Parts: sequence; C-alpha cells; structure tokens
Amino acid sequence: MTTAPHHRRAAVLGSPIAHSLSPALHRAAYAALGLPGWSYDRFELTEDGLPGFLDGLGPEWAGLSLTMPLKRAVIPLLDGIGETAAAVEAVNTVILGPDGHRRGENTDVPGLVAALREQGVTRVPRAAVLGAGATASSALAALAQLCDGEVTAYVRGPERAAEMRGWGERLGVPVTAAAWEDAARALDAPLVIATTPAGATDALAAAVPAAPGILFDVLYEPWPTALAAAWSARGGRLLGGLDLLVHQAVLQVEAMTGVAPAPIEEMRAAGEAALSSRGN
Repeated sequence: MTTAPHHRRAAVLGSPIAHSLSPALHRAAYAALGLPGWSYDRFELTEDGLPGFLDGLGPEWAGLSLTMPLKRAVIPLLDGIGETAAAVEAVNTVILGPDGHRRGENTDVPGLVAALREQGVTRVPRAAVLGAGATASSALAALAQLCDGEVTAYVRGPERAAEMRGWGERLGVPVTAAAWEDAARALDAPLVIATTPAGATDALAAAVPAAPGILFDVLYEPWPTALAAAWSARGGRLLGGLDLLVHQAVLQVEAMTGVAPAPIEEMRAAGEAALSSRGN
C-alpha cells in the first residue's frame, strides 16, 4: 500500500454532472490503494467556465476527468495532448503537473477496447456505430483495433455523415455513413456501439433481431436502456456504460496517482453499488 504524503485533489467536470459515477469509482480506488490524502469531487461546468476554473487550480491538483461538453473545448487550454487524444480530438483526462503543466489524454479509446476484450471480443468482421460526436470518434478509434471490415455510422444530417467519414479516413477505418431513419439496420451488425444520449435509441428496441450479436451501449443511466433491455431479452451479448466507465477510470487513476494497477474490481463494485442506490 502507498500512502500519499500530502493532500492531492482530482475531480470530474461537465454539464450535467450530478449523475456522474466517477467520484464513487475514484474514491473506491483511493481507499483500496491506501491513498487517504486523495480526494475526488464533481463540478458542474460549461465551456464558458472552463478557462477560469483551470486557471484557479493550485499545486494540490493532480488531475481532472472531463465529460460533455468539455472534451473538445479543453484542447486549446492545454500545454500538450497525447497521441490518442490528438487522433480523435477529444480529451477526457487532464494530468496536472506540480508546475501547472496541463496534459490531455484520452482513456475512452483504450477503455472501450479493454471492456470489449474483457468480454472476449478481440475481432469482429464489421460493426455499426449509432450517433456522432466525441464518443463516436472514440468508438471508431477503438474499432480501428478490433474491426476487420466496414463500419456503418448512423447519424442525423449530411454534416454529421461527412464528419464520421472524415474520422474514418483519419483513423484508418472504412466508414459508410447512413441516415438515422435507417438505424434499425444497424442492429444486424455483429457489434453495435450506441453513443447517443438517453432516449435516442428507444424506438429501436422493437427492431432488435431474433439472434442479435453484441451491443455496447455507452449509457449507464438510465440502465438498462430500452434498446439494451430488448437486446438482452433476445439473448444478445451486452456491455453498458459502466463497463466503459470502469475501464477508462482505471487508466485515469493510474495516470493521476502514479500507482498501478488500479483496483478494477473494487471500482466496479463501487459503481454498481452507486447505481443500485439510485434504484436502477
């Protein structure tokens, strides 16, 4: 066990943030690792408030977790970003040096890959992505490591379609964009990654095929989503937002504290307990 010599701080930032399970996961990690001097909080913060918040941080701050809408807004405010974060133009982790240096990283991409591999998913012949944006680009980066064939992205509007095709070219993934109105066709893919907000895929629940493959729905509240519940009822393999959250948080804890390995089972249990206490 390692004991922190003095108080260190970390937090998750975003809007909305009250639902975040990150405090439960990180605090469980600190307890299991023997880091009593560490604290982890949450702050409701939009893009406008981000520069002032960062400028006000003292030397006790070790790192930040970022959720929407800050994953791209933070990039101009950093001193450097890692290769994965640069590739997807999304930062979900900021490592703060004692001199105030700010480095952005992306643990969503390796978190997605690790969560799938934990379930035995190492290769798929093709895949579908529901939605666009920062999480969708991270999904494409993960699929670059897992998918042998084409990825179809179901999005709303031509601008989103062009954006996803562009991400595919940049990340080395063959991407075909399709209209959201045809999203039910996505459910026939061996792997479906849903990156949309709560409620967006509810109408697709009735279209789940008789023998579905693997669904990775990145939401964890509400859980299960209507799509996830229908998928599971038909015998499909299911991963949820908690799977992603745990695996990306493991990497955050290790980067912020410098202690590895992070206690994944304790973190997962803390997340499950927190969700259970909300009545989910």
